[in-house]
Amino acid sequence: MAVGWRLRHIGIGDVAAAAGLDVPIVPGIFFLLVTGFLTIQVKAARIHTSVVLTPQNLRQGTETIRVSEILTVYPEPDHPQAAKKDLERWQSARALGELVGVPKGRTGIGLRLTGGRTAQAWARRHRHLRNLLTPLVEERVSPNELPPDHNDDSSRS
Repeated sequence: MAVGWRLRHIGIGDVAAAAGLDVPIVPGIFFLLVTGFLTIQVKAARIHTSVVLTPQNLRQGTETIRVSEILTVYPEPDHPQAAKKDLERWQSARALGELVGVPKGRTGIGLRLTGGRTAQAWARRHRHLRNLLTPLVEERVSPNELPPDHNDDSSRS
């Protein structure tokens, strides 16, 4: 009876055992599934938190803006966002990169954009990005050419 049942229900485990492999199949399949999902998650995280700056474009995650759209790079705030007091206006602006906010472990950089828009660029090494971005913007736009910003809170003391 046991032999007949074995012949009718030969599974992958039996084929693997016949080939000389003594690998448990269910844990192996589980391992492959978890590894696949983790690989996809790591790839997505790297895409959505990447920063690329060229003389023409700033790419933050999946969003790209032209450097020509940036009118001003605001100075560093007096208080970090964690302090929650006397925040600069740009610190509550939307983050670039189609994300809900500035990614964890990154610091926001205030940008004044064309059309009266304000946004936050972000980077792990935010001072480095600020030092690279500021000359690109300043060489293109002189302070005399800037339209007045009536909603600018960056001059707050």
